[in-house]
Amino acid sequence: MRSSITKRLALIAMIPATLLVVVAFASSAQAAVTGSAKLQSDIAVLTNKQRAAHGCKAVVVSPALTRAAVGHSAYQARTKTMSHTGSAGSTFITRSKAAGYSRPLSENVAYGFSSASAVVGAWMKSPGHRANILNCKAIAVGVGVAYAGGTPYFTQDFGY
Repeated sequence: MRSSITKRLALIAMIPATLLVVVAFASSAQAAVTGSAKLQSDIAVLTNKQRAAHGCKAVVVSPALTRAAVGHSAYQARTKTMSHTGSAGSTFITRSKAAGYSRPLSENVAYGFSSASAVVGAWMKSPGHRANILNCKAIAVGVGVAYAGGTPYFTQDFGY
C-alpha cells in the first residue's frame, strides 16, 4: 500500500515539472513565431519606405506571396543554404503560383542579418536586389523569415 501511495505522489510531483517544460517549449516556439512575424512586417515597412523615397507606390503584403516566402525561408533554414532554387528545383515563380499568387515578379534572398534594417540595407546596396525593391511595377510583397541554429534566412517575393 505504501509503495502505491509513493508512486502516486511521485507521479503527482512530476506533473508540474512536465507542465513547465511544455510551457517553456511553447513559449520559446511562440516567441520565435512572434519574432519572425515582427521581422517580416518590419522588412515590408522598410521596403515601402525605400520605394516611397524613390518614387514608387507602396506594395501591399500578399498572404499568398507571404506563404511562398515563408516556405522558401523554411527550406533554406532546413538545408542551411541560400539560393533562389528551392525544394525539388522550384523557382520563386513556381512557389508563388503554388501558394496562390498568379503574377510573381521577383525575389530577394539573404541570411545572417540581425535586423530588418540590416537586411533591407544590404539589399539596397546590391544592384539586383535594389532593382527588385525599386521596381515600380510591383504591387505586392511577401516576406518570410526562418531560423536555423539562430541564423535567420530571409525571402522577399514581389508580384504584379
